[in-house]
Amino acid sequence: MNEVMNNILTRRSVRKFTGTPIPKEVLQDLVQAALHAPSGMGRQTWKFTVITNKDVIARLVEAIGKELNRAGYDMYKPTAIIMPSNERESIWGKEDNACALENIFLAAHSHGVGSVWINQMQNINDAPAIRKILDEIGVPSDHVVYGIAALGYPDPEAKIKPMERIGKVAYIE
Repeated sequence: MNEVMNNILTRRSVRKFTGTPIPKEVLQDLVQAALHAPSGMGRQTWKFTVITNKDVIARLVEAIGKELNRAGYDMYKPTAIIMPSNERESIWGKEDNACALENIFLAAHSHGVGSVWINQMQNINDAPAIRKILDEIGVPSDHVVYGIAALGYPDPEAKIKPMERIGKVAYIE
């Protein structure tokens, strides 16, 4: 099996991380992977915000938990997050960011970094406590965060089991 297919078939969501920081060079590779994702008509209306500051991550996690009324919410305690945002008016913004996130996840796996998709933000971007943090970290006010890549090195104790893949496939020849 070729390297790309192996990476796709072996990547899994990781929901327990060690506290080991991810080197800046690796995070830069992940952003390059995101920037090379397809975007509608090649418009690239996205922005990528990389956060490694523990205090900023903790404040964001706390604000999301409060907004969603989810006691104990912790975003799986990542050591870094990459937050794609996209213009609110971009017709393909959500899809563009989904493609970028998938590239981030695959690139992270190739570096031995675990990842999980955090999707809680898409409906709470404009909640005052959330927007305040987004403004502080430079997410444009006309942008929406549809998903976040929570990243960290997988905790060796975390059970990551293969999942049966199901779905209907039709080959029309």
